[in-house]
Amino acid sequence: DINIRIFILHIYHFLLPRAAKSGMVLSEQPYDIPDQQEDDDMKLWGGRFEKETNAMVDAFNACIGFGSRLYEQDILGSIAHATMLGEENIIPPDDAKKIVEGLKGILADAREGKIQWSTEAEDIHMNVETILIQRIGEAGKRLHTGRSRNDQCVLDTRMYARQSCVETRALLDELIETLLTIAQDHLNTIMPGYTHLQKAQPVTLAHYMMAYVQMFLRDRKRFQYAYDAANVMPLGSGALAATTYPLNRQRVAELLDFPAITQNSLDGVSDRDFLLDYLSAASLCMMHLSRFCEELILWNSSEFHFVEMDDAFSTGSSIMPQKKNPDVAELLRGKTGRVYGDLFSLLTVMKGIPLAYNKDMQEDKEPFFDARDTLLKSLPVFTAMLRTMTFREDVMEKGAAGGFTNATDCADYLTKKGVPFRDAHRVVGELVNYCIKADAALMDLSLEELKSFHPAFEQDVFEAISLKTCVEGRCIPGGPAPSAVQSSIDEARVQLKL
Repeated sequence: DINIRIFILHIYHFLLPRAAKSGMVLSEQPYDIPDQQEDDDMKLWGGRFEKETNAMVDAFNACIGFGSRLYEQDILGSIAHATMLGEENIIPPDDAKKIVEGLKGILADAREGKIQWSTEAEDIHMNVETILIQRIGEAGKRLHTGRSRNDQCVLDTRMYARQSCVETRALLDELIETLLTIAQDHLNTIMPGYTHLQKAQPVTLAHYMMAYVQMFLRDRKRFQYAYDAANVMPLGSGALAATTYPLNRQRVAELLDFPAITQNSLDGVSDRDFLLDYLSAASLCMMHLSRFCEELILWNSSEFHFVEMDDAFSTGSSIMPQKKNPDVAELLRGKTGRVYGDLFSLLTVMKGIPLAYNKDMQEDKEPFFDARDTLLKSLPVFTAMLRTMTFREDVMEKGAAGGFTNATDCADYLTKKGVPFRDAHRVVGELVNYCIKADAALMDLSLEELKSFHPAFEQDVFEAISLKTCVEGRCIPGGPAPSAVQSSIDEARVQLKL
């Protein structure tokens, strides 16, 4: 049917760019198909069926376009499974050895880009098994003994998720180290702190950077939790009810470096919480990057001019020659919504699925892969952008001097002189109103002017409300004083080693 052929063509050309993005090669006829499989359309499960699958269903059902990135995990999992089958004499040990050697050869060829994965073989599991049978013959047909694609798929995904958590944490560590270096260099760089995007109190650039360090340290813990959630071995769950074969699940877990095995076969094949844990952590991490980018975009504007973006991380305008736009920061901010969408996509997929496996779960990988790829591209470009920025220390300090950021310290001064804080608050509020009308700062007023508002003011008030004193006086743990920030930096470095 011409309409079916057109549909298949569209699907195939949809898969090709996705394949190219992952370095995968797709082919309609990648390898010689054994005679007994030609009539079965390459399907290793075709014995039950009398009719060929509709071509549209084949195209709709296929996941090799994105699932091929799991080839390494799939082959390593199969090697462990076959090794155990041979050791337990569930299959002949000689066949197990042939299978393992055959799989190692496929893995080596795949790593060198010599394998052309087939869209006709539906998924990565059937691709690998079909190639294995072609290469080693009858022994390859024993590989799937005691195993289902249901537990095989979740094993591959857990292994990939585990690896993704390690990669993400490594990039987070680089970002945190960069922030710690900036903080160490700017312990005494005074700048305004804000609430409601209005100047509030003076802090330091180091204190600001350390606020984001705390966020990313929490992200780091979340990815460790996601790693632990993924680090459980599900193989042996079968399709849903385990198997009658005496599988040594602990041996497979040992071979694949899993510290534990799943405890319920129904849950083992249908659990995707570990992916949601990664997606949740990724969403929060991207949210922190987005908040940071928003601040940097503001700071880079001519209204703030606290920072200067490096030319290598800025772009220009096609019409306005003077423009230097913080496009990298803006794009990072935009990609946050994409990762949120990935999280909600999988949450929505999983929300109404009864036990155990359902085909809906094939939709788990694309949002996970997309979020993982987005985050792993976002973290290094953000870190590099941060490293190359120039901080305008003079502009920051000048910004802290305006906006009455020392007003709270002025009220505290009166309180320490015995004035009730609520009265001190009112007095300083009146002072600020007076200064606004006179276009002056608190430091610009004479002692006589201050005394006209309250007799408790003395000459030492000017030292008490200087920006340096305002910052250094806040030396309790977690405060912006250089001594407190240094302690925070030291503690963060300890946490990075954990």
